[in-house]
Formats: sequence, structure tokens, C-alpha cells
Amino acid sequence: MSIEIEETHAPHGASLYYWVWIYLLAITALEVFLAYEHLFSTQVMLAVLMVLSLVKAGLIMAYFMHLRFEKAVFVLCLVPAVVVVISLLAAFFPDSYRLLELRVR
Repeated sequence: MSIEIEETHAPHGASLYYWVWIYLLAITALEVFLAYEHLFSTQVMLAVLMVLSLVKAGLIMAYFMHLRFEKAVFVLCLVPAVVVVISLLAAFFPDSYRLLELRVR
């Protein structure tokens, strides 16, 4: 009688986490550089910073929260929560413009 051990992911050492940490530091340095140097218009800068933040969030979730090594069903449980959060942000973001107009008066 043989027992088969199924590995869910390949073993990895601490070097993987160091490389991810270095990538996160590099992206953060790029974000800080872009924030201080006004190379683009405000809308383009906001879009670039949001994309870089999403990449950083993805790296953190994938490696430091170990979601990269989980089954796809478990990872897909997070998708509805992300959709709800983005929907709420989209719904309430226009109120920030209304509040800004109230302060100006």
C-alpha cells in the first residue's frame, strides 16, 4: 500500500520573499519619485500611481499572504469582495466633488 503525497506548490526559500520585497521597494521608490517630479498631468499621474499600487497589492497578496500557492477556488472567494469595494468607491467618489464645492463657497 503506497501513500501518495500531493504537493500543492513547489518548496521555496526565503530568497523568493527577498526578491518580492526588493520589487516592492523599487515600485515604492518609483511612486515617490513620480509624486515629487511632476512629469505627467494629474489624471495620468493618478492612473499610473493607481496601477503601481494595484501591482504592489497583487504582489503582497500573492506572496506574503500566500495566495499564489492556494487553490483557485479560495483565491476566487476574494473577487466578490474586491468587486463590492470598487463598486462602493465608484458610487461614493462623486460625493467628494460635492463636498469640495461646499467648502469653496
